Amino acid sequence: MCYQCGSPSRRSFSRFLAAGAGLTVLAACTPEAPKAVAPSSSTASSAAPSPSAVTASAGPTPGAAKVGQSPEVPSPTPSPSATLARQFSLDDPASPWVIVNKHRPLKPADYVPADLVRPAVATSAAGEAALLNSTTAAAAEAMFAAASRDGVAMVLASGYRSYNTQVATYNGYVAARGQADADTASARPGHSEHQTGWAFDIGDGGGACSFEPCFADQPAASWAKANGHRFGFVVRYPWMLHPITGYYYEPWHLRYVGVEAATDMLKRGVGTLEEYFGLEAAPGYL
Repeated sequence: MCYQCGSPSRRSFSRFLAAGAGLTVLAACTPEAPKAVAPSSSTASSAAPSPSAVTASAGPTPGAAKVGQSPEVPSPTPSPSATLARQFSLDDPASPWVIVNKHRPLKPADYVPADLVRPAVATSAAGEAALLNSTTAAAAEAMFAAASRDGVAMVLASGYRSYNTQVATYNGYVAARGQADADTASARPGHSEHQTGWAFDIGDGGGACSFEPCFADQPAASWAKANGHRFGFVVRYPWMLHPITGYYYEPWHLRYVGVEAATDMLKRGVGTLEEYFGLEAAPGYL
């Protein structure tokens, strides 16, 4: 989820999606609190959604029209994972299958992974943001090395984010914009995948289109989308599945679920973890 929500490019993409479609803006990342601004009169002009982001945000207004989709919020199909042995908990934050979304906060809310490490990969992040849990870190090292062998430069742009960091971030948005607007731009504390250590954002080695819609066309994004399953990763927030995930497309946000599950999802054509594990859609907070 993103670290640069509210940038001009995000606003431009928001206007593109909203044109004629009545979309409520979604954003999905926010590591830094916003500067104080007057509350916006239009979410589409202030908090911008995008097929890009870095942390968490709000869901679409019930009944709002979606580009290329029916107005109804789709419900996940019966779990395709039924034939895959339920190996891990969907609730334990230490589990690679934990599902964190707007309906499923972390428990405990201030969870801290016990095995945070700094992976041996190229990174543009610093401090806690350069950390992942040990399993994700090892898988990321293997994936980055494979990408490099294929001539693709990939960097770790944002990893772990603590509960306290998310508190400060979210509160900054509330103070600047009010809670309703803040929920379109920042994940509420305890609702961010970054806090688990199982998710991280990637960037292109050259720094092109970081956390912007055009990142989807960069070599790092294309390679990760096509090959991430080989190392246990899925693109957590796919294109136009925000009525299920609660977030617009984030081609940089990868989530570790293990090679078996990631490969099974690809083979079955299942785009979201909610659908794969037979959970309800989570477009907005309960």
